[in-house]
Amino acid sequence: MQKVIFLVDINAFFISCEMTRNPSLVGIAAAVAGDPKKRTGIILAANYEARSCGVKTAMVLHEALKLCPKIILVPPDHRFYERKSKEVMDLLSNYTPALEQNSIDEAWLDMTGCEGLFGKPLEAARCIMTEMKDRLGLCCSIGIAANKFLAKMAAEMKKPLGITELWEHDIPNKLWPLPVRDMYGIGGKNAEKLNRMGIQTIGELARFDGHLIVKTFGKSGNDIYQHANGMDNSPVFAHMAAGMKSIGRSTTLPEDLSDFEQAKIVLMGLADDIGKTARKHGKRGRTVHITLKYSDFQVVTRQTTIPATCTTREIYKAGCSLLEQHWNRLRSVRLIGISLGGFYDDCHSRQLSLFDQMEDDGKNAKNAQIDRAMDEIRNKHGPEIITFGSLVK
Repeated sequence: MQKVIFLVDINAFFISCEMTRNPSLVGIAAAVAGDPKKRTGIILAANYEARSCGVKTAMVLHEALKLCPKIILVPPDHRFYERKSKEVMDLLSNYTPALEQNSIDEAWLDMTGCEGLFGKPLEAARCIMTEMKDRLGLCCSIGIAANKFLAKMAAEMKKPLGITELWEHDIPNKLWPLPVRDMYGIGGKNAEKLNRMGIQTIGELARFDGHLIVKTFGKSGNDIYQHANGMDNSPVFAHMAAGMKSIGRSTTLPEDLSDFEQAKIVLMGLADDIGKTARKHGKRGRTVHITLKYSDFQVVTRQTTIPATCTTREIYKAGCSLLEQHWNRLRSVRLIGISLGGFYDDCHSRQLSLFDQMEDDGKNAKNAQIDRAMDEIRNKHGPEIITFGSLVK
């Protein structure tokens, strides 16, 4: 079976995160920078309007201001970026459990054998890109290939919002014409060394004497030479679910919402996604947490404790109770979020106590059966094939 590896890269991550909570930054030159008040430090991330003026990551701040005097500078908020990164990884984990985070803003996904669930690679990539934008307000580029190196190279070829395939037959036309300095894993010093050896492009590196490359660069020389020829046998190292502390979903609404019944429908869709993910990873949670962001960007969070569960109905019921208690009909909401935490071992294989069995009687047992049936249908025919009636538009 042909291996199918994705590299999902969030475009201009830091400043894109800032734009999700401050829409006034959208459409103008903006960047996250160290200590903008003192005009010291460097550019950590610039949006594409700023980049069109020549502003680049790691550029000294006073140089960026010369190139783009009207640029809006935002101080970094790393806790917020880490939280958004977790949301990104949680979203991607719904597509495959074989996910390896490469940095705060990108991850490899082993999508081999997933066509029955999400369609062909291009269809699956478009689905990820759309969900990333709709749910998290973030744009991404996706590389599709047979190995991690080629997927990474493909993801860099079209930004923002690009989907690029780079298969074996594409290597001569898409990979080899690139300069060696653009090759993943080649630093500036190594690129200079290769240039002094008469190697300017990746194609020239691929056709060079491999033994001489290894002799010159030592242990890393073999990887450099193999990668230039499009070869990479390193697997996608999936993160273990045991380290998962919570499962959260949120959505920025297309329009500010003040109707409580409509908010309940949004919450149901999020709870359905959380329950499905919890069951996939064998997690039962005792804490349900909701987040509301109002139209003035004020954020309110509330939580409650429930008997350990992974059923969609129970997660929704707890979230809905919190929503009802704290809903303010005089204020409109622009974002709704819900999460499940306080995990209690395995959802399927753990031996239930007498109290758990009592909790699972009646409606809870019926809800669990419904969830299992829906999970089986979705796994076989795709995630959109079945849903709750209240979510049907």
